[in-house]
Amino acid sequence: MAKTDLEKVKSPAKAKTATRKLVKKAVKATTTKAKTSTKNSGDGERKRGSRYSLVIVESPAKAKTLTRMLGKSYVIKASLGHIRDLPKSRIGVDVENNFEPKYVVSREKAKTVKELKEAVKGASTVFLATDPDREGEAIAWHLEQATHVGDTPYRRVFFHEITSEAINEAFKHPRDVDMNLVDAQQARRILDRLVGYKLSPLLWSKIRRGLSAGRVQSVAVKIVVDREREIQKFVPVEYWTISARLLKKATAKPEFRALLVGLADGKKLPVNDEKTAADIKGELEKAEYSVLKIATRQAKRTPAPPFITSTMQQEASRRFRFTAKKTMALAQQLYEGLPIGAEESVGLITYMRTDSTHVAQEAIAESRGFITTKYGPEFLPEHARTFAGKVKGAQEAHEAIRPTRIMREPQAIKSYLSLDQNRLYQLIWQRMVASQMAEAVFDNTTLDVEAKSKAARTNYLLRTTTSVNVFQGFMTLYAEQKDEEDAEEKMSALPKLEKGDALNLVKLDADQNFTKPPPRFTEATLIKMLEQNGIGRPSTYAPIMATIQGREYVSKTGGAFQPTELGFTVTDMLVEYFGNIINVEYTASMEDELDKVANDELNWVDVVKGFYKPLEQDLAKANEVIEKVKRVDEPTGEFCPDCAKPLVIKLGRFGKFIACSNYPECKYHTNFRIKTGVPCPDCPEKGEMVGRFTKRGKIFYGCSAYPKHKFAVNSMPLKEPCPECGKLLVEGPDKSARCTSCKYTTKKAE
Repeated sequence: MAKTDLEKVKSPAKAKTATRKLVKKAVKATTTKAKTSTKNSGDGERKRGSRYSLVIVESPAKAKTLTRMLGKSYVIKASLGHIRDLPKSRIGVDVENNFEPKYVVSREKAKTVKELKEAVKGASTVFLATDPDREGEAIAWHLEQATHVGDTPYRRVFFHEITSEAINEAFKHPRDVDMNLVDAQQARRILDRLVGYKLSPLLWSKIRRGLSAGRVQSVAVKIVVDREREIQKFVPVEYWTISARLLKKATAKPEFRALLVGLADGKKLPVNDEKTAADIKGELEKAEYSVLKIATRQAKRTPAPPFITSTMQQEASRRFRFTAKKTMALAQQLYEGLPIGAEESVGLITYMRTDSTHVAQEAIAESRGFITTKYGPEFLPEHARTFAGKVKGAQEAHEAIRPTRIMREPQAIKSYLSLDQNRLYQLIWQRMVASQMAEAVFDNTTLDVEAKSKAARTNYLLRTTTSVNVFQGFMTLYAEQKDEEDAEEKMSALPKLEKGDALNLVKLDADQNFTKPPPRFTEATLIKMLEQNGIGRPSTYAPIMATIQGREYVSKTGGAFQPTELGFTVTDMLVEYFGNIINVEYTASMEDELDKVANDELNWVDVVKGFYKPLEQDLAKANEVIEKVKRVDEPTGEFCPDCAKPLVIKLGRFGKFIACSNYPECKYHTNFRIKTGVPCPDCPEKGEMVGRFTKRGKIFYGCSAYPKHKFAVNSMPLKEPCPECGKLLVEGPDKSARCTSCKYTTKKAE
């Protein structure tokens, strides 16, 4: 028997390459070979030359999954995302002709469109299987417009999960492209283009070249700027807390802590300075303590609903420090399908761009069956739990983000996923299952303590609370994490006490405190703020986060957003001259109008016209009065190596750079860098690790002595050296630290 091409290859590496080539060749042959029947009709394979059903999706990964599920009757092609858009070099909107858009096929997509047209020629029907949201509907419409050849019919199919059942059901009920959804997405695109092309040139001429304004992104920056100004204006107020460590008489433990809350008659007792605190502390030291009142009530905690886009992004940010962009990229992979052992490529979660907490009855039933088997009947509530949508304008036809199969436990498929894919899948799986589990039960106890003293001018009231979990319920599997402003205080345990019990004072503490300003926004809390105010939609949160950082309007400090000088400047100008457009309320109302377009309640042209007229008026006024903003260069604290004058940070056409303040007499300049204060390891020049930016705007950290020493890493260097080898530690995911030299890894020191 003659050996195959693969059997002739002896080298393992060459065999792997040869295998890959053979598979690629086989896949190409499969997708181009004409077949005779559809999977549903059961007619068997098509004869050579006969027509086929063509399915167009966005991504190769999705195409691969559908190819396995639909079988040989279908040819699956990927459009690789959008194939048409407004032109990059001009506005592309005819404002004098009902805002008619002038769409073009980009040069890089010309080959794709040509290939799709060829595929359409041999198809009996074209199925547009793009994502089940407005953007997906718009992509489907653009595909039909750009690839239509002859009289081949086009049909729209959509599904919220990529499973055999969902795919077969979708293909049984195809429909036409929904032009209401297309118009809503088209209106959004045109509105954003009008703002970008009308306001950005103003920013270029008045501040600096390369800036951009966005209908939603500018409002997001404004929210960050407003919060920063709250912080800057905040005046701390002094206050003192007095607490007593107490012990039940005739016992040795446990101690518990009670906080002074006022007078025994219920009146408040402000303690705003050290003298007042000292006086009260002196009286309490002479007092006798006893239990005034103790009350315990049972409280139940309900699980959080399954994820929607925003809550998934928030929780992934809190737990893993994932950016919204990274979270969505991972979710896209889980949705489109990954090879899972014998199942080959399979969709693991439902569609990840959604603002609805609705869950299909089949998924609820599967979850309840799993809970009973895995945890026991006591963990299953009597009735299935449903959740009311809290998001303004939520599309209830969509589903929440959930696993496509509850029985597909994270541990069982862990070996088939990357670390981050598994983290996100486990989070989604746990959140869904927990949402159908029984409530957690707590015994919440409030203890009031009275402090009496003959020397005291009055009796004092101290209070402590404790919460004891008596039944874990859903918390045995999952508990939602809290943001900084929502964090819960830890409560100490209480001994067994009754009213009138005498208590011994162990120690009194008087602590000075100051009120704190509101915290800066993290990605999680900013997305939460946008969602609460009805700004943006599930598909826009991640791009907003990426854009405001990429444009250098905000920077991250300790994981929180802080406006840059540029962010302040641009926001102030936009608010002053375009305040009726760049504000939270107006942007939210515009989202409502786009929803009405999608629901066939408003005409998209009328919506755009209502927006454009005041924009044009404001723009005319701004061009008349605005003067060019003079920017003050920011000192670096370093000195020019050529003339010893101070170095400053300047903004040029391509972003920040460092130059001599004595320009033009001294023309010294260098790339912008961020000082870390961390020595470069093993550097003969005694250099420091500094942050620099690539041409694509990504930060990396390298030796300041470059090019003499070329050491560089992609992660933030930490000041603490590795405790095992003494080399450089860098920041890793999930607040961890890892060594760049040895295998040491641990939690990052706070």
